[in-house]
Amino acid sequence: MSKLYGDGHRTLQRQFDTERLADRLEERLCRDHITDEDRAFIERLDMFFLATADAQGRPNCSYKGGDPGFVRVLDRTTLAFPNYDGNGMYLSMGNALENPNVGLLFIDFESQKRLRLNGAARIAPIAAAPVSFPEAQFVVIVTAREVFPNCPRYIHKLQLIERSRFVPRPAVPTPVPNWKRSEWARDVLPAGDPAREPPGPER
Repeated sequence: MSKLYGDGHRTLQRQFDTERLADRLEERLCRDHITDEDRAFIERLDMFFLATADAQGRPNCSYKGGDPGFVRVLDRTTLAFPNYDGNGMYLSMGNALENPNVGLLFIDFESQKRLRLNGAARIAPIAAAPVSFPEAQFVVIVTAREVFPNCPRYIHKLQLIERSRFVPRPAVPTPVPNWKRSEWARDVLPAGDPAREPPGPER
């Protein structure tokens, strides 16, 4: 019995005669834990894509970025990442509260390598989080169910120009994004948001 494939997967695999190949890939590459190599790869990246779905199964995909190491592997089955201030919609994290099943896609565009991690997410308040991140609202803990690499042949080779200056960093004031100072946004910002202060030049 496959742990990775369901009826839909099998239908297409049989249609295109890839069932044997799919089974071999699951057998050789899919695992239920994070290896030392996986950990090194994950913790040197500065971004990943997060897939979630709500209670009705409606999907959402988000980009998550930070400095290298903002995703931390806690043990062979667990990783953690911060939820920073955003637009306040909580599309991904709200989904995770309703449906803990998530998919994380890690891509290194320079070395053209990628890794998938599927599992279950839970939200940990800052006071109860097993690891701390500057200015995080809370920490997301993911327990891995499947971890496996993907063929890199369609990954475009890209190079980093600069990292976002809005990523929270110790001893560095975090800039306020201009959109939060817009007339349409300022009056509905949460209490204590720095953008409620009188407008000034974006730092």
